Amino acid sequence: MTPYWDRDRHADRRPLLLVRGRVKAALRGWFAGEGFIEVECGALQRSPGNETHLHAFSTAWQPEGGEAAARYLHTSPEFAAKKLIAAGETRIVDFARVWRNREAGPLHAPEFTMIEWYRADAPWTDVMADAVELCRTALAAAGRERLTWRERACDPLAEAERLTLREAFDRYAGLRLADLLENRDALAAATATLGITVAADDSWSDLFSKIVVTRIEPHLGHGRLTLLCEYPVAEAALARPCPGDPRFAERFELYACGVELANGFGELTDPVEQRRRFVADMDAKERLYGERYPIDEDLLAALAFMPPASGVALGFERLALLATGGRHIDDMIWTPFPV
Repeated sequence: MTPYWDRDRHADRRPLLLVRGRVKAALRGWFAGEGFIEVECGALQRSPGNETHLHAFSTAWQPEGGEAAARYLHTSPEFAAKKLIAAGETRIVDFARVWRNREAGPLHAPEFTMIEWYRADAPWTDVMADAVELCRTALAAAGRERLTWRERACDPLAEAERLTLREAFDRYAGLRLADLLENRDALAAATATLGITVAADDSWSDLFSKIVVTRIEPHLGHGRLTLLCEYPVAEAALARPCPGDPRFAERFELYACGVELANGFGELTDPVEQRRRFVADMDAKERLYGERYPIDEDLLAALAFMPPASGVALGFERLALLATGGRHIDDMIWTPFPV
């Protein structure tokens, strides 16, 4: 591939990068208008995050005269941001540089910008509304009428669709999700009826993800935004249970043009339950990938002081890509990662 510093390639990308800058400035202005304080969470952490399928870049901190200690580039500023909420901040946002290993493609980059924000003492519906407004703000800053990705289009000014996972499984896969919870063999049989390959070592989570990716995601965010919400608790490691049905959790993802843009939670603040979920995820990670990451003990301690809160992580380059009509996520990155 022609390097990004080639003059012809840069001239081709530069107009999109300039629009990216306008979009970023507009989003910063939106957060300022809502009373958010912009913070900068440190990227080098003891734990990069404890989700099974997220992979970090590792390094070592070498104190003078001491032994080297493992450190990681964070996959999200979430752990540090939650400590700031525990410390007393009420509305914070971080335009954070984050790193995720094993990820590269038209919509994935190993290093990218994640907009992560939190509202203390606010329901998760408030941050859902925030995510929709950010899409509208980005589109206005780009000067276009629709978010687009390849042949698909989405009008964020239209009322967003809100769709639960139970509704999505019924509508697009013909399955009753509530009847399949915590039953790996039943879900495997149901997955096979959809023509999806089932491996002998697929876990319940693996099968759930295969159905979502192949049967549900392609239908989301067409014409208008989709808020896919109320995930099974097993698929929402950092979200609190729904009050009406604790088998499901206050987790949502925002989609436009079939592309996931944001992932948000009504935040779990129970340190005992959070530890249980982290350990379960790291056990699964060790089984699947032969590695595990440390648990952030400071985060668990801080959760005891954290008020009820809701938060969202949004991929900035993805939103900018759809707002500008770009072709590849590299169009939104000044110096693309040398894959």
